[in-house]
Amino acid sequence: MLNDPFHLILLLAAAFVAGALNAVAGGGSFLTLPALVFVGMPPVVANATGTVALLPGYVSGALGFREDLEAPPGLTLRALTVLSLVGGAIGAALLLVTDDMTFSRIVPWLLLLATVLFAVGPMLLRRLKGSGSGAGAGASAGKSAAGMLAVSIYGGYFNGGLGILLLALFGLLGQTKLNAMNGMKNVVSALLTAIAVAIYAWGGVVAWPQALVMMVAATAGGYFGARLARRIPAPMMRAGIVLTGLVMTVLFFLR
Repeated sequence: MLNDPFHLILLLAAAFVAGALNAVAGGGSFLTLPALVFVGMPPVVANATGTVALLPGYVSGALGFREDLEAPPGLTLRALTVLSLVGGAIGAALLLVTDDMTFSRIVPWLLLLATVLFAVGPMLLRRLKGSGSGAGAGASAGKSAAGMLAVSIYGGYFNGGLGILLLALFGLLGQTKLNAMNGMKNVVSALLTAIAVAIYAWGGVVAWPQALVMMVAATAGGYFGARLARRIPAPMMRAGIVLTGLVMTVLFFLR
């Protein structure tokens, strides 16, 4: 499909914009997955390939917040790392045993869930912040670990809306420092995505030529997206992402 100029341009554009979206507010999966499916890639392979393409953005984001990293209450950095890797591995393994027909039926619902989470995310986080740090003060280590594992499994299987889920979880656990929350969000995303990519590769469900080309475009998009973020109002950007998610959801339901 890289021999077709139109397909190549579409994948490069989707990855570039996805990288920019992830740098600003998230939602890159709303573009990479549909673009790969549109050019003829099987849904499971498209999901895995799109995840590989967006991995560098998570890593660079984690490095950018390296001075602010702080595990949420109830978890240590070591425990969070282990849970992210284990959950990401479980989610990736579940994807490998999901056939394309089943995944095609699940994808519209996953996109809808991710879109709703993205749309209501700011309101949810404001409520969590308004409730104070006491929201997570009583969370036991077991409950914190269970929540972290569940979100990591979701991310290893389908990472759309992962950022909002992680921020919400950290807020529920009692974390209040925004930079620390964003930093840990990127760390967890990078860890579970890295292990998921390794499992996807082992399972042979990654289209590497497309993944590598899109990876370069997504990295470039992440840089320019971060620069452009200073000029575009956040509400306008978020509205555009939600609209994109809704359109892609409808198209996948119709398909």
